[in-house]
Amino acid sequence: MSLPSAVIFDWDNTLVDSWPAIAEAINYVRTKYGQPVWTYDEIIERCIRSARDSFPEWFGDKWQTAFDDYYAMFEKTRARIGTKPLNGAADLLAWLKQNKIPALVVSNKKGAYLREESTMLGWDGYFVSMAGAGDAVRDKPDRAHADHALNLAGIESAESIWFVGDSEADIACARNTGCTPVMVGNRTLADKLSVKIYAKDCAALLSLLSQAQQ
Repeated sequence: MSLPSAVIFDWDNTLVDSWPAIAEAINYVRTKYGQPVWTYDEIIERCIRSARDSFPEWFGDKWQTAFDDYYAMFEKTRARIGTKPLNGAADLLAWLKQNKIPALVVSNKKGAYLREESTMLGWDGYFVSMAGAGDAVRDKPDRAHADHALNLAGIESAESIWFVGDSEADIACARNTGCTPVMVGNRTLADKLSVKIYAKDCAALLSLLSQAQQ
């Protein structure tokens, strides 16, 4: 295994855990609009697209007000619950920085929230670019989203770039962009999607990178 020339990261459930705030806001808005609530696992499974892509499907002609209600509640729940780094994430980002391997973020979380959370965690210095939902003309899994982040960083798409995520949308975006997909956390999905590089979390991914460096 060779070291990547750059690493694109998904955000939620890859580097950070902000799903409790997302889940509470999703079920709040589903209840408000007369829809059944989802379990925590269902929310993680179904909320892989950006809200601007999924809400029209879920809420029909009421999607815009549901969209606004969701984000109003998300701001409240995030302020109360917070955003926590996942196991090994900070060490992984620091290692990439030390080894001069550029790190980027492509997330279907709204761009403003994405950058706020990076600043709150003290991670801004780790990333050469961050692209959230709405920053590009189309969101993940469309390659326009990843291309936007790469263009901001002055990096061309290449197979030597790793695209690290936990969902099918991340793997699809990696392949749409011509990058190497890397799955964290979901071995069953990695096998289903024929993803060759898998790690259970960021700490395990750092171990793989350290071995490749030797």
